[in-house]
Parts: sequence; C-alpha cells; structure tokens
Amino acid sequence: MNWSEHPRGVDERDAHDDRDRQDALDLAARAAGGRAELFAGDTGTLPFDARRALCQLLAGPSIDAQRHGALWPALLRHEEDVRRVLCELFLTLVIDREGGVAFTRQADTAELESPTLLRSAPLTFLESVLLLFLRQRLAEADTRGERAVVEDAQLIEAVSIYQRQLSTDRAGFDRRVLAAIAKLRDNQLLSRLRGSEDRYEVSPVLKLLFSAEEVQALSQAYRELREDVPAEPEPVAE
Repeated sequence: MNWSEHPRGVDERDAHDDRDRQDALDLAARAAGGRAELFAGDTGTLPFDARRALCQLLAGPSIDAQRHGALWPALLRHEEDVRRVLCELFLTLVIDREGGVAFTRQADTAELESPTLLRSAPLTFLESVLLLFLRQRLAEADTRGERAVVEDAQLIEAVSIYQRQLSTDRAGFDRRVLAAIAKLRDNQLLSRLRGSEDRYEVSPVLKLLFSAEEVQALSQAYRELREDVPAEPEPVAE
C-alpha cells in the first residue's frame, strides 16, 4: 500500500464541480468521435474522472467512498480500465465495495525482476500495536454496523501496558506514542473528526491490510509479551 504525506480530499462542492466538468468533457468527446483531448499532445484514452481516480490511487494511500465523493464512483465506473493501467506498472487494485475503500498493491511477480514503485517502511513496535488495536476496533464497529471512532486517550492506553518493556523514561515513551499516532494520521489511517482535536475515525482500509489470521497471531504474540512483565516488587515496610 502506498502512503502519501499530503493527501487531498474531495468535498461536496468539488464533487459537484467535477460532475459538471465531466459532463462537458463527455460532450466534447462525443463531438470528437469518442475521445476528448484534455491537454495539448494528450494521447491518453481514460476519461477525466478515471484519470483523477488513478492519480489518487498512485499518490496514495487510498480512495475512500466517504472522503472522496467524486472519485469513488468514477473508479467503479472505470474499474477495468484503471486495473489495466495499473498492471502496466506492476500494480494491482484492491477494492472493498462493502467497506467503500480501494488502494494499490505491488503485484506478486514471483521471480520476475520487476521494478517496485510503492514505498514501504517497517513498522515500529508501537505502530504495530496501535494498528492491531485499530483493527480490532474496526471489527467491533462492523458488528454494530457503525464506523469505528477512537480517542487519543484510548490509543495511549492501548500501548501504555508495554511501557515498562520498552523504556523507563516515561516522558520519552509518551513522545514516541504521540509520534506513532501522528504517523497514522499522516497516512490517513486515522482521520480527525470535524470539530474535535482528539477523536478520529479509523479507516476501513485496515480490514484489507490485516487478515483475521494475522490479527489472531499478533494478538497472541503481544499477549505473551504482556504476560512476561515482571511483577512490581512489594513495598518494604520500614
């Protein structure tokens, strides 16, 4: 999955303007015999809205039906064409229609020496713990038919039980936790709710990143780690 540091959402006004623009381009395409030239020297075949969806997929991290009101239907309309272009780049398209999310993934080319376009970075321990917590919250919200919402305090509490294994410096540990949360926000796995500074909606794309088996394996590993924490010594009476 590809993460973008400065993603741009599409609000309702943008979506309305895009529909008007697309209508005009469709008329121009029909007048030109089926394809509209979007700029000088344009030899592309995708319509305007499909190209915008493709660009968002390549910029990353995903297309979300709720945050990208114009791009989501455009992607579904032109899914086959978008998939074809992505395949030219050794990428595959992952779509969860029920969850309303889509993203690109590096194609498994086996022993073929294909270039890698999507950047990846290893997760820190705290980031992986937070992702597991968010994945579990998504599963719980799904059973209620709701979108998952979390608060800063819940995220901090989810990782605080590991503080003794990782650091004796509480202030330094807190800074690392806040940095991990900020990274999840930057990668759009957490979207701050309008009018709130400490409440976030969890991106449903996490359901596609972690399978049920992976969640179970990680949960077991972290459970064992927590159980290995030595007990606090009893205070000695003077």
